[in-house]
Amino acid sequence: MPLTHEPLTEAACSVDDLLAVLAERTDPADYPLAAAIEQEILIYDTAALLAADPAAARAELVRAFADGPGVVVLRGAYPDTSVVDRATAVFEEVIAGQDDETGDHFAAPGANDRVWNALEKLAVRAPEVFVDYYANPAIALAAEAWLGPGYQMTSQVNVVRPGGKAQVGHRDYHLGFQPSAVIERYPAHVHRLSPVLTLQGAVAHSDMPLDAGPTCYLPHSQKYLPGYLAMNRPDFQQLFAERHVQLPLVKGDAAFFNPAVVHGAGANATRDLRRIANLLQISSAFGRAMESVDRERICLAIYPALRAHPAPGPAIAAAAEGYAFPTNLDRDPPVDGLAPPTQADLVRRALAEDWPIETFRARLAAHSARRRTA
Repeated sequence: MPLTHEPLTEAACSVDDLLAVLAERTDPADYPLAAAIEQEILIYDTAALLAADPAAARAELVRAFADGPGVVVLRGAYPDTSVVDRATAVFEEVIAGQDDETGDHFAAPGANDRVWNALEKLAVRAPEVFVDYYANPAIALAAEAWLGPGYQMTSQVNVVRPGGKAQVGHRDYHLGFQPSAVIERYPAHVHRLSPVLTLQGAVAHSDMPLDAGPTCYLPHSQKYLPGYLAMNRPDFQQLFAERHVQLPLVKGDAAFFNPAVVHGAGANATRDLRRIANLLQISSAFGRAMESVDRERICLAIYPALRAHPAPGPAIAAAAEGYAFPTNLDRDPPVDGLAPPTQADLVRRALAEDWPIETFRARLAAHSARRRTA
């Protein structure tokens, strides 16, 4: 698609344009380190990839994520799967102690088992397991290839029980977690920027045959610029249902993909296999502001002035946190969408409902407390 700076809209998305992108094919000559190409997905033998020249390996992975299919599978990312089993045991302990109503973005509460902030919970409960698990050169290679040094790791464990339904096709964080009306407000260059701010990964903590519902992908779909808007439309969802591909994984494999690749977990059609994955969402070091700012303090200080002002919207944007993340999704779950209310949402609600300062102070403090992990 030609480079454009024109605003992107949901209405202008074209299935035919996406089909033209999906028709691209992965040339084996461009990926000399790959062991195979299956259903347009690049397959790597992890030991061979790690033995290659590191600069060449990183360059090839970047080419795969950006210009190629957007998805790679690292077979044997954990050659010693006892490390995976030890981590799984800790995650199962966490799940056993959770409210069964803990839900996730795409499933009703109780349908799946989800461990939010599994990274921190693993570190606190089992520090030796954490170090053995994350001292993994394959994960580091993929993360540094796409994001460079200084990346930030987060993880969420997802357990899909037998009978668990498939997810709808979607793109991921950042823009993928916003409703269309919000996405349309971001200029085209931000649509191009969002995919390079994160890398998505998943480590298989159980075998994942096809009937267990491993992740479904539309390879090459990251190259369709309006895709963050397109996937909210029924015709694009139908295309995903018809054209997606899946690859089985075995315990210890890992998949990494550009977050703009349209994807979704498959349905678990087995009778007795709980599909377990540790979902890695790895963020660029650059996704942060230059200064530390106490925005709760600012909002409290200016609230009387906001109430008195006839048009306080721009001042709210300057003062309050306008983005829902990062947060503690155990205590601050999404409401009516994929993201919880922001601090700015709370300020706007306070003004609309004319809260007294004491009410605003208490609810602002409660909003901040829900975002903390401890």
